[in-house]
Amino acid sequence: MSGLLKSSIGRKVAMALSGLFLVVFLTQHFIINLSSVLSPEIFNTWSHFMGTNGLVQVGLQPVLIFGVIFHFVMGIRLELQNRSARPVKYANYKGSAAANWMSRNMIYTGLVILAFLALHFYDFFIPELTHKYVDGDMTGLLDPNNPALGYKYFTETVHKFEDPLRVGFYIVSFILLMLHLLHGFQSSMQSIGFNNKYSKALRVVTKTWAILIPIGFIFIALYHHFNQLAH
Repeated sequence: MSGLLKSSIGRKVAMALSGLFLVVFLTQHFIINLSSVLSPEIFNTWSHFMGTNGLVQVGLQPVLIFGVIFHFVMGIRLELQNRSARPVKYANYKGSAAANWMSRNMIYTGLVILAFLALHFYDFFIPELTHKYVDGDMTGLLDPNNPALGYKYFTETVHKFEDPLRVGFYIVSFILLMLHLLHGFQSSMQSIGFNNKYSKALRVVTKTWAILIPIGFIFIALYHHFNQLAH
């Protein structure tokens, strides 16, 4: 693995594969979050399963955290190397003639997404770990204000969308994620050398996914925000 990462091509392939791995997680995360719009009970059940299942917690969760850190650290490293390799910083730059907006700003969209992930960890992940492993009190995951729901995943999720500033940051983050994914998918396919008769169809699928999933997350945030205002 270390030998692979020593070459520029190897780092790009590793970057692409880690990105595709995170896409799988993002899809799963979206499906669970979407259930919060459809049924609080289903959302709580799925969230509790993911939060207490041994395989997920001990096996998959560390891999996910490593994948996130690896992808962003490697992305920043590659971007800085690419910039330092340019002897002239686009002296006669003419917009997308040299590079489109997404490719020129991947490092910035990535940093905003990373900041959003940090907020997400602060809001949900760290408190849950505290209840389970620091306090050793699984009852801390129960909802005292709504016993019928059992767990408080739904209540806490909805509560986070009360603040319009938080919702605004959420929306901006997912718009940037959309742009990040649109370019990232294209770069990933090039890095792993995927170029055959299915390439065109795959580009359509990945572009559609890169647009619909972030829009879906934005819809969830707006739904819970305005639903609370209505009540």
